[in-house]
Amino acid sequence: MPVRPVSGLDVSGDDRVIRLLQRFALLTIALLAPLGAQAADNIKIGFVNSSVLLEQAPQAEQAKQKLEQEFSAREEELRGLRQEVQEMENRLNRDGVTMNEGDRGNLERELNRKLRDLQRQQSNFRDDLNLRKNEELGKLQRLVLDAIREVAREKGYDLVLSEGVVYSADRVELTQDVLDRLEQMGR
Repeated sequence: MPVRPVSGLDVSGDDRVIRLLQRFALLTIALLAPLGAQAADNIKIGFVNSSVLLEQAPQAEQAKQKLEQEFSAREEELRGLRQEVQEMENRLNRDGVTMNEGDRGNLERELNRKLRDLQRQQSNFRDDLNLRKNEELGKLQRLVLDAIREVAREKGYDLVLSEGVVYSADRVELTQDVLDRLEQMGR
């Protein structure tokens, strides 16, 4: 006795339905493709290189200078502390053998204390600097996005793409226009 499929449908009938659906889909695509191309002709698409914008915007240089100014005193303090630690290590290496055990122990403890302090301060410095960099980057990203929107509206673009674009013709390239706008905003 032949085994029937559980669904009760004939497999050869399923193949016919699938082929019919495929033909219908192809026919639909063929009929609608010209309409899609016509609609695409009316859409104005632009491209911006956001990496270039974030690197070359005048506001990026201003943010960098602001951070350098804000953190330069702490960086100088860390440099001085590193120098102290280095001098203590040199003294311990140079004179440690001739020092009495009490003086050498005191110097080692002081060196360890300063090393811990240096590491703690360096860690705090990095954390604070990263936090401020992220804050400034967020401000810059919002400013760049606003400039992109302004340029796109002024030039009548419906869509502006950024990352993931493999190729863009010069006529849709808006990066320089946005950089010019950012320079105007920076004044």
